[in-house]
Formats: sequence, structure tokens, C-alpha cells
Amino acid sequence: MDLQPPPLFARGPAPLVRLMFFILFASFLMVLDARFRYAEALRQSVAIVVYPLQRAVLVPFQAMSAINDYFTSKTALERENAELRSKQLQIAKDQLALEALAAENVQLRQLLEARARVSRSAIFAEILYAGRDSFSRKVILDKGSSQGIDAGRAVVDNIGVIGQVTRVYPMMAEVTLITDKDHPLPVQVVRNGLRAVVYGAGDGASLDLRFMAGNADIQSGDVLVTSGIDGTYPAGLPVARVAKVERDAAYAFAKIVCIPISGADRNTQVLVLAEEGPPRPAAPEEAATEPGRNVKPKRIRRRDP
Repeated sequence: MDLQPPPLFARGPAPLVRLMFFILFASFLMVLDARFRYAEALRQSVAIVVYPLQRAVLVPFQAMSAINDYFTSKTALERENAELRSKQLQIAKDQLALEALAAENVQLRQLLEARARVSRSAIFAEILYAGRDSFSRKVILDKGSSQGIDAGRAVVDNIGVIGQVTRVYPMMAEVTLITDKDHPLPVQVVRNGLRAVVYGAGDGASLDLRFMAGNADIQSGDVLVTSGIDGTYPAGLPVARVAKVERDAAYAFAKIVCIPISGADRNTQVLVLAEEGPPRPAAPEEAATEPGRNVKPKRIRRRDP
């Protein structure tokens, strides 16, 4: 009679035997699948069933990647925007500098043409700054007595008359503009040749043609040029244009307002004209052949031996 209790679990083959069996079975299935693809439908079915679980597992990782990409892209875009803004400002600065240089080159070419039209020699100068006195209209040039500039010289730009040098320093010169109230300038009307004197109004923008009779032949739009009778300004340089003529029978003189053609507020480069030198004395041969002049021939004295 067997007194041992019955086993709770029925014991099958040994674990090592089962391991070898499953290894061989798995190898057999892999060989069959590699040759005949019999498990392809099963794999697709399992992939369809497992796909939602895969997507759910990948959601946290995708969210973290999206957040990282957002902040990285934002930082990169802010840096790129700052660089583009800096480049845009630099390009705008360079463009303004190029436009200024182009305008300066145009003015210099016009100054060269004006220098060729003027019979006197001229010195190029640049306006440094305007005078500090609010009651006078003056500018300071970057050339002075060391460059050959003297007081009293006329100053013009590529359009017309600017003013006159009134004070000279070794490296600078002071120019009184034609719009200064204490600056008279002899002019001539181009249309009819009428001569007059124009004065600065003191406001920096207009001129007064004073002491003109009420019936003087002057009209709005007439161009005034230098008459040249003062010896400072060459004749024919544009000065101003008549803007308004008021005639009142109660007054002996007409009120004539003119607008300067040129201006120191529009240009920075000017020409300082040389003074007109005294006339060259005629040579003896020229004096002898000058028409209308009787010259007695020089008598040659003979000396007796």
C-alpha cells in the first residue's frame, strides 16, 4: 500500500527537454516562414491590432520632441530676425551713404562746369557749419588764408552766388550770405538790363530789391544776375528770381521780394573766386600798334667822329 500523497501538479517532460523542443520548433517555423512566407498574413493582423498601442506609446515622445522643436525654432527665428534687422539697417545706411555720394558727385561735376564758365580762378571749399549768431546769415568754410583765401572774395555754387568772404582765419573762412540783412549786391535784370541793388531780408530765405521806383519795369519771374560793377562778383552770375512786386501810389518805391536761386542750405561744396587782377600794362610794341594813338618815332642821334 502506497502511503505518499498524490502530487498537486502533474509533471511532464523535463525542462531541458521542453527547451530543446521549443528551440527546434521555432527554428522550423522560421525556416518555413523564410521559404514560404506563410506567416505574412498573421504578422499583418498582429500589426493592425498592435498599431494603436504603438501610437499611444509614441505620443509622449512626440510631444516632447514637438515642444523641443518649437522652442528651438523660436530661438533660431528670433536670432535670424535680429540678424536680418541688423543687415537691413546696415543696407539702409549704405544706401543713404551711396545716395549722398551720388548727389555730391553730381554737385562736384556741376561745380567743375561752373568753374569752367567763370573766367576767374577758383578754390574748392566745403561748408563746415552755419554761424551761431541767429541775427546774421553766415557759414564757415574749411579753407582759410593758408589755402590762399582772402577777405572780400566772392563765393558761388554750381547754380549761382552764395555770398562773400568777410573774415579769414588760417584754416577757416567766414562767408556772409547774400540773405544777410547787411549784405548789398549790385544786380541786373536779365530781361531788360535794368540795374539795381538787392539786399538780404535777414530771414535767410528772401531778398529785397530796394529803392526801385513804382513804375520800374520789373515783373514777377524776372531773373537777376550780378552786374559786375562792384568788382567783387563777375558779371552774369545768377542771384535771384523776382517773386512778388507790390506797387502802391502812396509810396515812392515799390516793394519787391526776390528768392535766391542758389543757397548754402542746399549744397555743401562751393567755389571761392579769386579777385580780378589789375589790367596788364601794354607792351611797347602793342602801344605802338594800338589804333587811334599817335606815337612819335624816336629820333636817332648821330654822333660825329
